[in-house]
Amino acid sequence: MTTQPPNPAPRPVHSGELRASHDDREAVVEQLRDAAAEGRIDFDELDSRLEQALTSKTHAELAVLTADLPRPNSTGSQAPLVLKGGMYGASRGPGRWEAPGHVIAHGGMGGVKIDFTRVECRLTEVAVEAYGETSGVTIVIPDAWAADTSGMHPGVGGLTDKTTPDRLPGTPLVRLTGSGGMAGVVIRHPNRRERRKLHSNPTQG
Repeated sequence: MTTQPPNPAPRPVHSGELRASHDDREAVVEQLRDAAAEGRIDFDELDSRLEQALTSKTHAELAVLTADLPRPNSTGSQAPLVLKGGMYGASRGPGRWEAPGHVIAHGGMGGVKIDFTRVECRLTEVAVEAYGETSGVTIVIPDAWAADTSGMHPGVGGLTDKTTPDRLPGTPLVRLTGSGGMAGVVIRHPNRRERRKLHSNPTQG
């Protein structure tokens, strides 16, 4: 009677050998496009790297394509911006401002408005927690941006989403969570009056 040799233990898989997902490839594509826009790589090199990114199968193959580029800002690298409506309301924008990766808005008695139309943002995603409370929260995003409102609880006041899904590559996604409270939360693109102001003052600080 012969004894069978023991089965060899499975070889551990290193993180770089893990299979890349569609989202992993898309994140690298966006980072490469940003690098080209900043002049870090020329457009011939961009085309070459994009082709490799779209056909990469592992994390290691993707990592090579961005190894010589600065890492994009992470959502947790900055303290969240907290806006509280209080008695008299609060707003941020439409002048130029730098958006952190996390914004928290409490409508309170006076309401809150967050206008991203002139914002400076190099993040791929901005998390916004909005709580409508008594007077509501309004969020305005550029036409090129898109929003994910699936994590939002409508509350009594409800959620009004007037955004379109037409997101341009390299622009942030606003991931909206929180609760509509009594007055509700509105997220939309600029209205006619806001568009006129944007067009008449394109460089307003």
